Amino acid sequence: MLEASDIRLLMLHFLAQNAAHGYELIKSVEELSKGEYTPSPGIIYPNLTLLEEMEAIEVVDAQATRKAYRLTEAGEALLAANRDPIASLIARLSSLAILVNNRSIPAVEQAIHDLKMALNTRLAQQDISEAALQTLIAALQDAAEKITRS
Repeated sequence: MLEASDIRLLMLHFLAQNAAHGYELIKSVEELSKGEYTPSPGIIYPNLTLLEEMEAIEVVDAQATRKAYRLTEAGEALLAANRDPIASLIARLSSLAILVNNRSIPAVEQAIHDLKMALNTRLAQQDISEAALQTLIAALQDAAEKITRS
């Protein structure tokens, strides 16, 4: 969903607010998107290492069992140089949160469920005629257009 460079910018954004462990950064991104996107440790930790090598972040306490990171001056400069892309990323993840809220409206959930069931029931039938397929496709396209215009 996000490029590694996007993740690094988000990590800088969150570290500008306060020092954090990798797990806390994962949770910060997850909270921003209301659970719709959770970066994996496999993307977070290598990018923490890269940011550390770039001297954009540093370990708060090298003796601690879990490494917490904070922004350095170089990290602050990188953050400042990327304000617009970061704002765009935050808006993108926040829109996922709006999606979660709207999709969880009971009537919307039921309508989505009904559409999936009808579609799956019909497509599970063997030997669907070409005319029936064209009718189904036209109905889906019509619904998509109506939803877009609503």
